[in-house]
Amino acid sequence: MLSSRARHRLFEAGFRTVAATGADRWLTPLTRGRGLILTFHHVQPEPPAAFAPNRLLSITPDFLDLTLRTLRARGFALCALDDVPARLARGDGPPFCALTFDDGYRDNAVHAAPVLARHGAPWTLFVASDFAAGEGRLWWVELERAVARLDRVRLEAGGHPIDLPARSPVEKTRAFEAVYRALRAGPEDELLARIGDLCRAAGLAPGTAAAELCLDWDALRALGRDPAVSFGAHTRSHPMLAKHPREAALAEIAGSRTRIEAELGRPVRHLSYPVGDPTSAGPREFALARDLGFATAVTTRPGHLFAEHAAHLHALPRVSVNGCHQSAAALGGLLSGVPLLAWNRGRRLNVA
Repeated sequence: MLSSRARHRLFEAGFRTVAATGADRWLTPLTRGRGLILTFHHVQPEPPAAFAPNRLLSITPDFLDLTLRTLRARGFALCALDDVPARLARGDGPPFCALTFDDGYRDNAVHAAPVLARHGAPWTLFVASDFAAGEGRLWWVELERAVARLDRVRLEAGGHPIDLPARSPVEKTRAFEAVYRALRAGPEDELLARIGDLCRAAGLAPGTAAAELCLDWDALRALGRDPAVSFGAHTRSHPMLAKHPREAALAEIAGSRTRIEAELGRPVRHLSYPVGDPTSAGPREFALARDLGFATAVTTRPGHLFAEHAAHLHALPRVSVNGCHQSAAALGGLLSGVPLLAWNRGRRLNVA
């Protein structure tokens, strides 16, 4: 299995090839859909540390600015997520782009909001209500912080022991990836328990990162004074919904919307599935979002929006702006749809 670093080198080489051949322009009429939804997480100016396995979730304010300038230069109209269903149904006008940010990080207000305001860009912030309350587990952050402190990583995952050195950044990256893969493959309760054990072994308290990194309700209310900002639901505790019983998934989705609407005094019309890949959200979750009356629900399945998505508004793909690929070539490729259609083996729809 390729390491994450090797995969990202391969992806970047692919983006450069697409740009060098001009395929991101001459293939666009075939590969670009009617529009797309971009996904962001962190926006912060600090360069990543040598060991930064979650760096894919963070871009700089300068790259966010470049993204917005490139969208305009390539003819995309920036639109609110509220407008996506109607734009899909109409099928006329320029290609559109909606901007979404997941989890509700403080740096979105500090570093992203000013860039977005300069461009007059509407955007949606998907809030996990437990994170806004200073609770919940940003377990991917906890895992990174624990491995950063430890010289050796020892745990059992799925009945199999993991015992790996973690002295250098390279060793730490390998240990992080081994633990991440093993725990993601199993039940979420075990994932949370084992990462909690690693945190305590590293002298860290699990469950404290949300209060440090995420916007609280007062900060969200202040951010919401900007009419360009809308809020969506991202569940209560950010679980991989498909791994939980139906009633638990329903409570996570509905409870999040109820809490956000009560705290912020604004309607919540859109849902983002946590993690959002096929192992975390599938047809059952799509049906729950539809039955609960959300206007749209978004995944992290990669792809542009085509006419066919008008009949699948609760299984919409998004294009992740990846912190490991902050280059003009990567951006041009993603906006063209060329690598995404190749990734999806020519399929426009991926809703199963």
